Amino acid sequence: MTTVKTLLALPGLRLRVRAGTALLDRPVSRIFVTELPDPGRYVSAGELVLSGLLWWRGPGDSEAFVAALAKAGAVALAASGADSDGIPEDLVEACTRHGIPLLEVPTDLSFSVVTERVVLALAAAGEGARKRLLSAATEDASVETLLDRARAEIGLPCWVVPAVAPADLVRRFVAAGGRTLESGDVSVRPVGGRQALPWLLAIGGALTSAQAEIAEELAGLIGLARTRADEVRAVTDRVLEPLLTALDEGSDPHAALTATGLRGDLRVVVARTEGSEAARGILTELLPPGALVGPAGETTWAVAEDDGEWPEDWPATVTASLSTVESLLPCRRVLIGISDRSPVSVLRGAKEVARYALAAAAERPGTIEVVPGGEIGMHRLLLAGAPDELRAALRRRVLGPLLSYDAEQGTDLVHTLRVFLECSGSPTRAARALHVHVNTLRYRIGRASELLGADLTEFTEQLDVYLALSAGS
Repeated sequence: MTTVKTLLALPGLRLRVRAGTALLDRPVSRIFVTELPDPGRYVSAGELVLSGLLWWRGPGDSEAFVAALAKAGAVALAASGADSDGIPEDLVEACTRHGIPLLEVPTDLSFSVVTERVVLALAAAGEGARKRLLSAATEDASVETLLDRARAEIGLPCWVVPAVAPADLVRRFVAAGGRTLESGDVSVRPVGGRQALPWLLAIGGALTSAQAEIAEELAGLIGLARTRADEVRAVTDRVLEPLLTALDEGSDPHAALTATGLRGDLRVVVARTEGSEAARGILTELLPPGALVGPAGETTWAVAEDDGEWPEDWPATVTASLSTVESLLPCRRVLIGISDRSPVSVLRGAKEVARYALAAAAERPGTIEVVPGGEIGMHRLLLAGAPDELRAALRRRVLGPLLSYDAEQGTDLVHTLRVFLECSGSPTRAARALHVHVNTLRYRIGRASELLGADLTEFTEQLDVYLALSAGS
């Protein structure tokens, strides 16, 4: 069991107790990073809260923050100084008053280091094989370090290939059924761990039985290193949750956005993995470094910076990559919607664009569907923002007589009218599309005009009618 006292003994952290010395035996379940002045709704019981005190502006600010931690069941607060004077005294007093142990983090220590060491300590406290394998990996055993050691042991080149990489090895591995692939020039095996998208361990050459045993152990350790990195990232990415909440609730997102560290123009991405909760893992693999990805689930949101170099072919590239490993995916379908590049001022609108792009992807038949917001017509995006009841009322107001006529006479003038407008009001093109004589088409459009009391040769009236037609689709 990992306690607050355990964390004080972690090498290199140099944490100093400032309050709550008698409360250090509390068990720690997770770590949560926040800079919100009232983080209560995002903190869970048993969590160690890590903060750089960016929310602190002066004496008195600490009371609400610490009270929220105590109410949520946080076990301790680890903080670095809000200014050159170190930890504010009112924070020490508030932690003492509310029974929250306060640990001072050295100002020269990166929060990413603190997070990684804590997550590793929590993981190492696990039982069974996981604990033994993690103990076998040294504290700094990154994937590259493990590969370096394996190269020395095996005497052959070793490298990791993400399953979404456009590599021939991936296609050969998939063709082999997703199992170990042995050929004259390379040995490929899946990296251990339950991941949404697998990594492959490639070793350049045929392996002896002893080398194969080392390769199997290496694949397992790389899987554990990846899991550790994913757990650390999941903690860091939780800073995105308040921003997503603010966008959904229509509140001011600027404070939450500042805490994320995202700058400049942004893109909002949403993924849905039907039949599994793999959306987060898939987005984590596909999005560029620096993107923040929301919690795991069947649907997961992400926000990424776009400095103007976002690849225009990203949807096509992602579709091709996922299609290559389709047989290895842990879900029935992968649907992704992505907004246009947007400034912060319209971020809420960008989220809606991504949401509607995801809905458009769901309407398509493929197993892998990635839809950019730019593919969605402006009128459909505007209609998507209107409540269902309003769209139905407007459709009935504009098309009511035509809908009633079709129902009574068994005709389909609504469909004829839609085709006519989608053919830019050209009787010849519409007649060809409907496989009728052009005079028949003109008669039907004339009848529709009479019923609607509209001049369907006028652009503004065509626009009103087309919007009404689209409101029902």
